[in-house]
Parts: sequence; structure tokens; C-alpha cells
Amino acid sequence: MTVSRSNGGRRTWLLLAFSIPALALLLALGTWQVQRLHWKEALLARMDERIASEPVSLEEIAALAAQGQDVDYRPTKLEGTFLHNSERHYFATWQGQSGFFVHTPLRLPDDHVIFVNRGFVPYDRKDPATRAEGQVAGVVQISGLARVAPEEKPSFIVPDNDPSKNIFYWKDLPAMARSAGLAGADVLPFYVDADDAENPGGLPVGGVTLLNLPNNHLQYAITWYGLAFALVCVLAVWFWRGGTDRDRQA
Repeated sequence: MTVSRSNGGRRTWLLLAFSIPALALLLALGTWQVQRLHWKEALLARMDERIASEPVSLEEIAALAAQGQDVDYRPTKLEGTFLHNSERHYFATWQGQSGFFVHTPLRLPDDHVIFVNRGFVPYDRKDPATRAEGQVAGVVQISGLARVAPEEKPSFIVPDNDPSKNIFYWKDLPAMARSAGLAGADVLPFYVDADDAENPGGLPVGGVTLLNLPNNHLQYAITWYGLAFALVCVLAVWFWRGGTDRDRQA
């Protein structure tokens, strides 16, 4: 009898030693997902509000960026001349197809340069010679959304950029500018996603801004909190059965 109670006590302490940290972790993960849910809902609301607003000049957006203000998803219109020989290629998928987003420097009338994400080309059309019709010459007018590039690689799982092969896995604008031969140019610290206006020859395919961002944080929160509740139920049954067994032994 004494040995049995001693073994039962050890099992109980082992269960508690595992369960309490696990319960704390599950509750923390659920709470984190609730916080992420609020952040994502605010982000989506801000995106919708900005996208629906009237376009503002690139000069105004540049001034806001210089003040440290957020300029992401602000509609704008601009004009300039593409520097097609310096286009950079960002590895991407579009509608289930692998390829690249073509980021081409646009020289503005004031001699500043801004990268424009002209859109998607399939993997085998990376070489501009295979889509010469789309290499528009002269002054062009563009409508699109201002976008903010990350200041560092988003995650360790993202491959390193390969400027020597002109393949970028994350949008490092300074590195893109250097590899494009624009080290001495006044390159704006943001870029523009061009709208879906059709380019000659059909490539690049514009309008590739991802607007329907996934928002699964509520489901994740329910999952983590549900697992926490299940763990509490398991503990309750364990202690209830333990108490019943002790009553029977008594």
C-alpha cells in the first residue's frame, strides 16, 4: 500500500512537472495569436483605406518616407524612363507558376531613381531578350502602390540573395541598386508595385501586389486554447480518478 501510494505520488508530480509548463506555453501561444489577430485586422483595415484613397504624388510619398512615416500601400502616379539594362529579378510565384517579379529602375525627371515592380515573368522568360516587346522605351507613365522593402532578411529560412546571377529572394534595395550599377545614384528607399496595365507583348504581367493577406490567427488561437482546455480536462480526470482510487483503498 505504501509503495503504491509512493509510486502514485511520483507519477502525479511528474505529470504536474510536464503539464504546468505545457499549459503555460499553450496559453501563451493562444494569447500571442490573439495579439497577432488584432495586428492583422488593423493592417488589413489600413491597407483597404489606403488602397481606396486618391493617388498622391511620388514627391509627397518620398517626403513622408524621409520623415520616417509609413508609406506602404499608398497609391501614386509617376513618370520617367526605364533603365531596362539594370532590371533586377525577384524570385516569386504567381498564380501557381514559378518565375520572377521584374524590378526595373525608373529614372525620374529630377534625376532620382526608383525601382518599379513591373510584374511577373515565367522562369524561362527571365532573359529580357525573350520579351523585347515589353522593354518600353522613352518616357512612361505608371500608376501603382508605394511599397516598403525590408531592412534585413525576413527569416533564416529565406535563401541569401545571389546578385551575381541577378536572383533576389528578398528585396534588399541597396544591394539591388549596387548590383544594377546604381551605387552613385539617388535611389529612393522604397519601390512601387505597378498596376495591372498591360505591357506590350503581355510581359511582365502587372498588378501582382498581394492584397488578400491570409488571416488565420483566430483559428490558431482557438487551436491553442482548445489544447490548453483539453490538457486541463486530462488533469481533472487524472486527479478525480486518483481521489476515487484513494477513497476505495480507504
